[in-house]
Amino acid sequence: MDLHNYCPEKVADAETAISKIKGGSRIFISTGCGEPQHLIRTMVKAMHMQDIMLYQMLSSTLSQYVEDPAFLRRFSLKLFFISRAMRKAAFEGKIDYIPAYLSQIPRLFYSNRIGLDVALIQVSPPDRFGYCSLGVSVDITRAGMDNARLVIAQVNPRMPTTWGDSFVHVDEIDYLVLHEEPIVEAIPAIKDPEVTRRIGRYVSQLVENGATLQIGFGHLPNAILAYLEKKKELGIHTQVITDGFLPLLEKNVITNKKKSLIPGRVVTSMCMGTKRLYDYVHNNPIFYFRSSEFVNDPTVIARNDNLISISSALEVDLTGQVCTDSMGYLFYSGIGDQVDFLRGSAMSKGGFSIVALPSTAQNGTVSRIVAHLSEGAGVATTRGDVNYVVTEYGIAELQGKGIYQRVMELAQIAHPKFRNELIEVAKKRHYIFADQLPPAQEDLLFLENYISTLELKNGKTIRFRPLLPSDEFAFRNFFYSLQAHTIYFRFFSKLKSFSHAFVQKQWANVDYRKNMSIIGLVQKGGHKEIMAIGSYAQEEENRAEVAFVIREDFQGMGIASYLLEVLELIAKENNYAGFSATVLAENAAMIHVFKKRYPNIKTKMMSGSDLLVLMEFEDKVHQVEQSEA
Repeated sequence: MDLHNYCPEKVADAETAISKIKGGSRIFISTGCGEPQHLIRTMVKAMHMQDIMLYQMLSSTLSQYVEDPAFLRRFSLKLFFISRAMRKAAFEGKIDYIPAYLSQIPRLFYSNRIGLDVALIQVSPPDRFGYCSLGVSVDITRAGMDNARLVIAQVNPRMPTTWGDSFVHVDEIDYLVLHEEPIVEAIPAIKDPEVTRRIGRYVSQLVENGATLQIGFGHLPNAILAYLEKKKELGIHTQVITDGFLPLLEKNVITNKKKSLIPGRVVTSMCMGTKRLYDYVHNNPIFYFRSSEFVNDPTVIARNDNLISISSALEVDLTGQVCTDSMGYLFYSGIGDQVDFLRGSAMSKGGFSIVALPSTAQNGTVSRIVAHLSEGAGVATTRGDVNYVVTEYGIAELQGKGIYQRVMELAQIAHPKFRNELIEVAKKRHYIFADQLPPAQEDLLFLENYISTLELKNGKTIRFRPLLPSDEFAFRNFFYSLQAHTIYFRFFSKLKSFSHAFVQKQWANVDYRKNMSIIGLVQKGGHKEIMAIGSYAQEEENRAEVAFVIREDFQGMGIASYLLEVLELIAKENNYAGFSATVLAENAAMIHVFKKRYPNIKTKMMSGSDLLVLMEFEDKVHQVEQSEA
């Protein structure tokens, strides 16, 4: 469409269009990378603009002016989210922050709780029917322009045309300013590649094939995407699309075929990235742009089965409270989309949320896992909303767990140098037992090498990993799920109590080198439960005593044989040459497991009906032969 022929009275230069704005106006500016830079610069230069109130979600161009006292005398900035470019100004009190859930911001405009006089937006050139596209900024822009008395649009040929609810007819716009310039680019910086890599590995363990993902604002959630490239059939329902999605889209990791809501489409609200990203979304029907009141509505989010929300935080306290928008009294970012998606994922069938963050800040001097949130810190996410918390030291699972378990889970993923301090504070507050052993004060990253999975013939999958202090309640539940004869075969007595003191004694002996315990976990509903445990403990300098217990419904499936193989590999790394085991003579199944792997076992009757079994690693059957047996 030729605008000069269709609506010549609406085509104007920026100075003329801005001159129509009255002093004292309340102006909405479209978000982030979609903001109309030329209109903003012209507005700032127009000296008749006095006592102006500016509303924006993410701000870029205005950051160039906030250090100028003359600008601040004329303009008041009210932001729903504090961008990195605006952070210093926020700390100095030069802007005003409006805490609000993204899903509810449009309602503030429609209800006139926040009244608007003018909307400054940026659009693509109109098609032959007169429809322009809001391009990379649909989010709250639609609501902003719908509720403004005057709409001024910068028509930029570089703005991509995006599919979905992004189209605006020129009849809805009062003034059209034709001006071409590059779209704002946003490239998140990776602050610590090694920390990001480790967090990415843990997050990837939680993401199953076919899941639908939300990726929150910030450099860390964006960087985590790179560690999902081996997944299959992922779907996307998220507020913002960044360059981090491109490799997964290009490799068909993201197909959206398994989505239960709007399958085949990436549902999103905005783009923040580079020209490469903008070129990719331009006229690409796989992307379905909708406004924030749809994309971020928890009831809409919940219509996606297996929705996994991945977001970040500034700090998490030992009870699970999450702060995202302030560092103490200093406003740092915003509530954004985290709460909307945490609640939506909680209502999703098979869904859950992940809050990922580095374990420390300020070059390792400050822990992000804290005994209590900093004075003045805002609780964006309550302790009742959190499922998983992930740092570079592991995964803490909080949902459905009491304060004791939360403390142990979170202290376990804190930086090693802060773990003792966190445990001591928790003891003083009576969150945990007074005799509670703290997690090890070392980086146990090597334990990740001991994580494995086993597919059973019945189709079930078992995940094996080392036993951790936070497993106390799961270990207890496992014990009480066992039948009396299974307990007798393992402990050689009719053990009826599995006390905290007993468990502490078990863990006091686990150093993950000379002494090791591996547990097997199966999925049950939304959590995993222990169904097997295999352990070895130092007996002599080069020999360890090994023992197993398998829940009855999983016995006879090769799990003990698998655990024996896993424990042998770990034991050999720690310079053991063989195992010993004390077995009841009547426990033919366990003796068979040992003899199957070590054909030349030596046995010796002990007191009563106990049998001592000696096994040498050099004597084992070749793995291929064993698997064929």
